[in-house]
Parts: sequence; C-alpha cells; structure tokens
Amino acid sequence: MNPVVGLDVAKGESQVQMFLDKKMPYKSSVKIDHTVDGLEELHSYLLDLERQTGMKPPVVLESTGHYHAPVVQFLEAREYIVIIVNPLVSYRAKSSSLRKTKTDAIDAYHLGELYYKEDLAPQKKRGVQLLNLRHLTRQHENMTGIMIQTKLQFQAVLDQIFPEYKGVFGDLYAEISIKTLQAYPTSESVKEAGVEEIAQFIDTHCKARSFNWALERSEKLIGAAERNPFQSTLYQSLLVSLNMYIDLLQVYHQQLSTLEREIDELAAQLEEYELLQSIPGIGEKIAATIISEIGEIDRFNHPKKLVAFAGLDPSVFESGRFKGTKNHITKRGSARLRHMLYTAVRCSIRDSRKKKTTPETIARNKRLRAFYDLKREEGKPYKVAIIACANKLLHWIYAILKTKTPFQETI
Repeated sequence: MNPVVGLDVAKGESQVQMFLDKKMPYKSSVKIDHTVDGLEELHSYLLDLERQTGMKPPVVLESTGHYHAPVVQFLEAREYIVIIVNPLVSYRAKSSSLRKTKTDAIDAYHLGELYYKEDLAPQKKRGVQLLNLRHLTRQHENMTGIMIQTKLQFQAVLDQIFPEYKGVFGDLYAEISIKTLQAYPTSESVKEAGVEEIAQFIDTHCKARSFNWALERSEKLIGAAERNPFQSTLYQSLLVSLNMYIDLLQVYHQQLSTLEREIDELAAQLEEYELLQSIPGIGEKIAATIISEIGEIDRFNHPKKLVAFAGLDPSVFESGRFKGTKNHITKRGSARLRHMLYTAVRCSIRDSRKKKTTPETIARNKRLRAFYDLKREEGKPYKVAIIACANKLLHWIYAILKTKTPFQETI
C-alpha cells in the first residue's frame, strides 16, 4: 500500500480525497472547514486511512498564499508529511484530461494522482525566526507602497493650496516640514503669523537646529506665501483633505519606524544577516528581505535551483529546427527576491565618491561592476546586463550562505 491524501485548499475550507494506492481512491471526497472541529474531522479521516493501510499517509496540497497555513500548521504538529505543490505543476496535471471539468472534488483527486506521477519533495518546516522576518519585511513593503500613494495624493492637494511651499524645507516630508505646513497651510495664515511667530514655532518643534536656521526657514516661508498663486483658499474641502493626508503620513511614518526596528532586532539574531552585508551594495533592508525570502539555504542543493526559485533562469524555446534566441527570464519564482536582487545590483555597480575630499569615484562592488562592464562591452542591453549581474550575485549569496564565510573582494 502507498496511501496519500489530496487536499484542494480554498478560503476557510478544503476538499479531501484519500487514496489507498495508485488508481485506488478510498471513500468519497469530503469537504472540511478550517476550524478546530473541521481540522479534527480531517485528522479522523487520516487516522482511518492509516488503519486501513498501516502507514501514515502524506498530504499533497497546492500552494495558496496564506489559505493553507492553518492546515499545514495542524498537520505538522501531528508529524504528517506535507507536500506543497507549485500551482504551475498542479495546473498542468489538471489540464491533462480531455474533459474540461473544474470542481473542488476533481482538483483534490488530481492532486492525489499527481503524487504517484511526479517525484514530489516533502515541505521542509521553516524556522519561526525566518518566517517572522518574512512577514515583517513583506508588511514593510506593503506599508511603503501605501505611503507612496498617500504622498502622491498629498502633493496633488498641496498643488491646489500652496505649491510654493515645496521649496521651503530641504525635505518636504521631514517631521518639522509636515508640522509647519499643518500649522500654516495657506498664504493667509503665513502672512498673518509673520516671521517671528513662525520662526519661534519651528525652533520649538526642531531642537536639533539653531534659531538662525529656524529664522531662515521662516523667511523662506514668507517669500513662498507671497509668490503663491493661491492667495486665498476658496475650497475648504481641500484644507480638510490636506490635514487628513498629513495625519495619515505621520501615522504611516510611525508604523514604518516600528517595523524597521522590529526587523533590525530580529535580523540581528541571524548569522546570515551579517554575512550578506559583507557584500558591497547590500545594506540592512536588502539583506533582511533576501534572507527572509530565501529561507533556509539547505532547501537548495545547487545554486541553479536558487536561481530558478528567484525566477532568474532563462526560458528555453526549441521546436524542430527552430531555436529561440531572444529568451526572457522565467519570472516564475519569488518576485520580492527578484526585485531585491535587482535593487542590490543597481546599488553595487553605482559609482560613489572614494573620499569626500577628492572627486575620484569608484564602484561600491568592484567585482560586480567589472562583470557588468564586460557584459556591456559584449553588446548586452542595460537590463540584460543587470539581470546577468543579479544571477551572478545570487550565486555568490548561495556560496556565502552555504560556507558561512564573508564576501571576499579580490579586485
């Protein structure tokens, strides 16, 4: 006997199909809820199958984002082998039939059949630290995207109230800049307050700077108010929107600071965090994201598998005598890992000042820059050269994490 259980996971429920052996389904397909009672019901089915076959059955299911998380946690706690299948693999199995049918029961059946057709590897249980780090870095990315959208909406409103304000402070979104704008959002309020009052306000809320600096900002704000094309605000709704966006930006800034602090504290406990930062061009945020997305490096026994996991492997298209020459990368792996590698390469090959006292520049990562220059000399377009560098960088990361030795820059 070679039992298996196919599990078609959906939001809040799963369809279960048990097999005694190849082409020997056991009982009818049933649906269970992702509740305590529903999962205990699933356990009773598994125990029944185990009594019939004398073996603890593995469970095959499709990766579904976070929907399968409660099922996997329940099964791993009871020491069942869990096999999580890539949706591309399971879709190919479901499409092999000539009949075009799609139901949860059929999908669960196909997942069970897939176990007998393919050489599927069990899911390796990931460490809690790395999973926590992945959740935090993904939440940071999502929050950053929301904040960027809020900034764009904020600027659209500011352009209709006080467009000249943008040049008053070096950073429009600095804490003192946002507080000053909230206190004096219009030309009318700025002129009414005057230089001294505004300078006192800036000095009170920005202790890191001198009063003379506050006075200079105040004078620039008065000048901006005089140049502002909107000398009076006709639409009170715009001021309401401006205040709302300012409040949101302050909240998002606090939340991002909290996330960054938690990420730093958690990542600092991992040896891989320091190892990756030994590569010039990889900073704290990039290192934390790469580690969390890769997970345990022992999951990959060859660097090409890690490259495929990142979706950086080239696609191949050949048919008969035809052989494709313009093949793109597959992009079938982790999009977040791919994006971080792309960012890391751009940071690594960028020129930076060697010393502040001289105009001499040098690439942050000389080895990677030399490889990039070689690809460009071969006639490769910019993005092709960058992707080639990302592939090379990922091979270095694999070697560093496997051997636990820092990066050595020999050039």
